[in-house]
Amino acid sequence: MKRILTSVLFSGVVTAACFGQDNSGSQRLENFSSFFTGEKKWLVLPVKNGAPKKNLELWVNGELTRWFDMEVADEKPDWFAYLDISDWKGQKMELRVDALSTASQAFTTIRQSDVDTNAAPLYKEKLRGQFHFSPKRGWTNDPNGMVYYNGEYHLFFQHNPYGRGWGNMHWGHAVSTDLLHWKEVGEALYPDKLGPMFSGSAVVDEKNTSGLGESGKPAMVMFFTGAKAWAQGLAWSNDGRTFHKLDRAVVTRINKDNRDPKVIWHEPSKKWVMVVWVERDHGQNSMQILTSPNLKDWTEASVVYGGKGDDRYLFECPEFFELPVDGNPAEKKWVLTAANSQYAIGTFDGTKFTPEVERLNGQLGRDFYASQTFNNEPKGRRIEIGWWRTHTDKDDMTFNQSQSIPMELKLERKAEGLRLTRTPVKELESLRVKTYPFSKQKLKEGGANPLSKIDIELAEIRVEFEPGTAKEVKFDVRGVPVVYNVSKQELTIDGVTSPAPLQNGKQRITIYADRTGLEVFASDGILFMPINKNIPAENRSLSLTASGGAANVSKLDVYELKSIWD
Repeated sequence: MKRILTSVLFSGVVTAACFGQDNSGSQRLENFSSFFTGEKKWLVLPVKNGAPKKNLELWVNGELTRWFDMEVADEKPDWFAYLDISDWKGQKMELRVDALSTASQAFTTIRQSDVDTNAAPLYKEKLRGQFHFSPKRGWTNDPNGMVYYNGEYHLFFQHNPYGRGWGNMHWGHAVSTDLLHWKEVGEALYPDKLGPMFSGSAVVDEKNTSGLGESGKPAMVMFFTGAKAWAQGLAWSNDGRTFHKLDRAVVTRINKDNRDPKVIWHEPSKKWVMVVWVERDHGQNSMQILTSPNLKDWTEASVVYGGKGDDRYLFECPEFFELPVDGNPAEKKWVLTAANSQYAIGTFDGTKFTPEVERLNGQLGRDFYASQTFNNEPKGRRIEIGWWRTHTDKDDMTFNQSQSIPMELKLERKAEGLRLTRTPVKELESLRVKTYPFSKQKLKEGGANPLSKIDIELAEIRVEFEPGTAKEVKFDVRGVPVVYNVSKQELTIDGVTSPAPLQNGKQRITIYADRTGLEVFASDGILFMPINKNIPAENRSLSLTASGGAANVSKLDVYELKSIWD
């Protein structure tokens, strides 16, 4: 039986217990425990990237309160994770760690602190996206619970606060007044008896149907998947900062995996609607639609079936919303989509969605996934943000992955039919700090590069051209090729090729370039191509050329952008 080593945390510093060796002289593995009284905001924990993961538990007054795994640093840490213990000041706590070497120095670096610091200048790290949200530390993936509430946009997100890899799923939380400048305000939802906190959505209960509002103020109500019970849970907030959970699941497991509830208000039926992904037998993807009068009690209403097995149509992370066609409020259609952005357009009567066209591609880039849209957007827009798999777990970075720029979604009639379009939100224009305008010009094969004098890191590029006799029109954006093939009407970026049809004989392309890649919009928003790539800082050049003939450029503007972290 292993003995328990203990230490006591005095004035924010751990006093380590003595360590021993077995008879062979090698270091033993021991469970370790530290008893202390909460004094400050955070418990600061040492992380060593790539070290074996250890299970940690925080017990408060004898009750298990937090649990997670972490790459514990036995010697010098690469960085520190911060566990919020501010709710338990003055209370007795115990931190347990399993299977530490008896030579480990981990508990000599654990401390309490009211100051949150990083070794590197925060948000200035070399792989930090400068106009894309990423958490100050740890892993992130799906955006969650996106809603406008109490004068702020709330972006929750899948978050591992204790490591750069996936795991320990919490709901992290950031807020913004302009969709650009995000302030991280701590973990909103922690793992509980239902399991880790998987993805979901949030609404504002304006009519107080749930009874969770206070003093005439509506509650923000959040829905998440507990990834042990595979049930849908409910949490709420009356101030956008403190969160409470209902003590039961509101939708129990339906069949196999169930996750990622999207909840909306359906005004014609005066009911709430939930769409949740359910895996049926034989790998059948489905979207289960449920309805509720009060957000707490749900009734199964109908099912929409997607692909099977490797066919990921309607797999995970549903999103469901109504949009006017060409901006006409008298003609509206519903859009049902899922994690890979393939979507259907159709009608919805409050209980059943009837697709009219299916399997359309919402994006054709690289490593964009699980996008969600804001509920209760104050301007009535449908604004989307997606998980952008930017691989930043390199060198001494303390964070990994990010979110896309915010985009406005519309339904528009095109030559190809009714299509969902994406355009960068207008708020992004406020990041422009320098403009490089160009006059109309003809791009000739072998001609001069009109962008040769631009030296830039963060860039927005907008071009409109008629291909003319050119076979290709090519940008080189800080070493990343963006090539338009005229005959095939295709766009190729860093080896990824997607259809980009001309619109009335013209091509309009918008490119956003950050340290972690490009997000490209073409064909008047029909094509969205996010391409993740860590771009070397030393390459700050741009070029625009044509080959095989001449192309007529009617508009060309380049903008230098500032960081959202300034």
